[in-house]
Amino acid sequence: MSAFTRQMALLPGRYLVVLAATIFCLVAASETRAADADGARDHPLIKRYEGSAIIGYRTSAYGEFDIATGPHRSFDATLTERQTVEGALTRILYAAPEGRSTLEVFRNYQKELTDKGFTAIFECKGAECGAGPDAPRAGSTIISRALLPRAPLDNMGKVTQYAFSEPQDVRFLSAKLDRPEGAVYVSLAIAVEGFEQFPQTAKRALILLDVVETGEMEQRMVVVEADAMAKALTETGRIALYGIYFDTDSASIKPESKETLDEIAKLLEADAALTIYVVGHTDNQGAYDYNMSLSARRAESVAAALTKDYGVAAARLRPAGVGLLAPIATNENEEGRALNRRVELVRQ
Repeated sequence: MSAFTRQMALLPGRYLVVLAATIFCLVAASETRAADADGARDHPLIKRYEGSAIIGYRTSAYGEFDIATGPHRSFDATLTERQTVEGALTRILYAAPEGRSTLEVFRNYQKELTDKGFTAIFECKGAECGAGPDAPRAGSTIISRALLPRAPLDNMGKVTQYAFSEPQDVRFLSAKLDRPEGAVYVSLAIAVEGFEQFPQTAKRALILLDVVETGEMEQRMVVVEADAMAKALTETGRIALYGIYFDTDSASIKPESKETLDEIAKLLEADAALTIYVVGHTDNQGAYDYNMSLSARRAESVAAALTKDYGVAAARLRPAGVGLLAPIATNENEEGRALNRRVELVRQ
């Protein structure tokens, strides 16, 4: 008999009962309340399902996100029916406690959102969500092919990376909250993880919560003046411009681009012999062919605007699009992707 066992035997029965209950509670808590990923936190507008642990987390001050507005009937990474919104992005991946069904978790979140004043945009379960490789994973592509690739997470290594490898019993909800400072959009996807390699996620309901808080983007890009453009073209042969704005997924130039277009026109007026390539660049979000086409169309729009609105001879401008092929920053976060989305002037 060990010393600990002998000491336990000397305790009165009532103390043994209390001690045993305390040990049981501590053990149970340690088994059901896993630690969150480093630096992760709940979104201030939406509480977590009780007992869940955050296994993936990412925020961005400003970016764009596709909100599903209908079923995803494809194996492509672009949602079949979507609304693209811009604003502050928060992505949180939770693992619910063992034994909780997707229905129970879904209903709790649904009530939370309703109580906060959100209005549903699209709701589905299983095959209602669109395509899936087989009956148990019906509707799974809305998570595994369309939502996760938009901002992959790796906070807890492979535990996070392999989340939703085999999503089953899929449920989805998108919703919107109107408020004076800007609307808030929510994308909520829940499924049981059928991939049993990791105990933190195996057979548990996983919750992918994306929150987009729309509002004015903080303007950090200054207008590059004509003299600075000329200097860069002389020294390096190129200049990256961020003051030309386009509608999302469009080659239509926004009115706030005028200041930068004015400076390009001044540059060309000051040097009548200068000829340039106008080169469009994108980030890596979306299909290759789509980005190549979009970047070319945007470059053509800039050249056309300079010719039509400023009288620049078309022969002095040659538009081209290189899509995602020439990044100057990482595409793994929104800050890097914002730097990659640009128009460059290149000396011919």
